[in-house]
Amino acid sequence: MSVAKQLQMKGIRKAFSGVPALRDVEFNLQSGEVHALLGANGAGKSTLMKILSGAYTQDEGTITIDGRQVHIGSPGDAKQMGIHCVYQEVDTALVPQLSVAENVMLDSISSKGSSLWLNWRKLEKQAEATLARLGASIPVKKKAGELTLAEKQLVLIARLLTEKAKYVIFDEPTAPLSLEEAERLFRVIGQLKEEGIGIVFISHRLPEVFQLCDRITVMRDGERVLTERASAITVDDVVQAMLGRIFVEEFPKTEVPIGDPLLEVAGITRGHHVRNVSFNARSGEVVAIVGLVGAGKTELSRVLFGADKADKGAVTIAKKAVNNSEPADAIAGGIVLVPEERRKQGILVGESVQNNLSLPILKLLTKSGFLSGKKESNNAAAIIGKLGIKTSSPQQKTGQLSGGNQQKVSIGKWLPTGAEVYLFDEPTKGVDIGAKSDIFRIIGTLAEQGKAIVYLTCEFAEAMGIADRILVMCDGALVKEFGRGEATQELLMLYASGGKEEQA
Repeated sequence: MSVAKQLQMKGIRKAFSGVPALRDVEFNLQSGEVHALLGANGAGKSTLMKILSGAYTQDEGTITIDGRQVHIGSPGDAKQMGIHCVYQEVDTALVPQLSVAENVMLDSISSKGSSLWLNWRKLEKQAEATLARLGASIPVKKKAGELTLAEKQLVLIARLLTEKAKYVIFDEPTAPLSLEEAERLFRVIGQLKEEGIGIVFISHRLPEVFQLCDRITVMRDGERVLTERASAITVDDVVQAMLGRIFVEEFPKTEVPIGDPLLEVAGITRGHHVRNVSFNARSGEVVAIVGLVGAGKTELSRVLFGADKADKGAVTIAKKAVNNSEPADAIAGGIVLVPEERRKQGILVGESVQNNLSLPILKLLTKSGFLSGKKESNNAAAIIGKLGIKTSSPQQKTGQLSGGNQQKVSIGKWLPTGAEVYLFDEPTKGVDIGAKSDIFRIIGTLAEQGKAIVYLTCEFAEAMGIADRILVMCDGALVKEFGRGEATQELLMLYASGGKEEQA
C-alpha cells in the first residue's frame, strides 16, 4: 500500500532557558496543498518552522516525511529532504555578485566542485527554462544584486525547483511586494501546488490567506489552537483563534481636539520621487498619506527627517523653520521618524532594549561625560511599562523580540525627546493584529498629547480607521485629499493608481 505523500510534525516541544516556546504541537502538510500557518507575534510559528528547516532541533516530538521518521539536525539536512524556505529578506539567500543563472543553478555548480568542468551555456539554458516555468523573463546574465525584490524572489523559487524541493516554507513573502507583484507570486505558488509541492504560507494579511490557502492552522502561546479547511471558517474565526478573544475594535481611534497647524510642508521636491509636496498637520491630528508601493511615501518621510536632502522646499514647525539637512537637525527641530525598515534603520538589533531606548537622549542620561546607569535603567523601565514591550529583561537583545515589540522599541526611543511631529512609515508592516492595535493606541496617546502625526501607508483600511485626514500620493505628488469618513477603499485605490473620479 503506497503511503500518502505528506510531512508530519507530532508532539513537538521546545523551550529556551526553561521557558516553553512550543507545547505538544502537531502540524501536517500534504503534497500539493497550500497550508497557512498563522498566529500573533510570539505564538511559536517561527520556532516551529525553524525546527522544520533545521535551524533549531526540537526537545521532544517526531518529524515524518512520506511515512518515514527523519532527524533534521541542520539546514543542510532539511534541504536534502526537500524542505526549503523563502524568507521575506530574500537578499540573504542570494549572492548579489553572481549572475541570475549562477544563483538559480547554485546547487549544481557547488556539487561540481571546479568551474573548469562546467558547461556554462547548458547551465544558463537550464536556468532560463526553470524561470520560464514560473512565467518569469529575467535576463540570466544579469547580476542578482541588480534585480527588484520581486525578481529576486522568483530567482530563489527557480533555485528551489532545480533542487527538487518537495516542501517550501514561504515566510511573509508578500510584505515587500506591490499588489501586482503579489498577484504574480500567487500565480507562481499555484504552479508549485500543481506540481505537487506542499507549501507552508505564513502571512499577517488575512485576505490573501483565504484567497490562496487550502487549510489554515492557527497557533497561540506555543500551542496549536485551530486547524480547518479555509472554506469552512471566516476571517473572524481566525482572528478570534489568534487572539483568544473577539477582536471588535480593529482600529482604535482616540477622538481628541485638533489645534492649529503644527507641521507645515511647502513645495518639498527631491528628484522625481517627491514632486512639489505641500501639506500641513495640526496638533492632535493624524494625517495619513496613502499610496501604492513606489508612490514616493518613504522618500518623502526621509526628506522630512533629513535622511535625504531636498532639492527645494521648506518645512516649519509651529511657524519656526526647520533645517532638516540631516537627521540631527530634524530631531533638534522636533521631527522624528519611525522608518519602514525597522531592523536596518529603526533599531540596533545586536544591542539591548535598554541601549536602544537610550540612544536619542544620551545627553540627558550623561553627567560629566559618564552615562548614569540608574537614569538609563529608569528610562527603559518607564518606556517598557508605558508601551507594554514584551521582553524577558531590558538587557535582552532587541533583535530577539517579536516584530511588534521591535516596532514598539523603534517608537519608544523617541518618547523622551519632546518631539512635536511623529512620522510613521508603514509602522504595521510584518506586525500581528494584536500588536497593530497597540501601535494605533500609542498613536492615539501621542495625538492626545497634542503631537502631529503623519502616517504613511499602503494599507488603505488602516488609514481610513485611524486618520483625521487622508492625502493620496501617486508618482511622487499629492493628488487628492479626503476628510474623515469621506473616503472608500475603492476611491483611494482609484487616485493612488493614477485614475480620476470621472473615469470611475
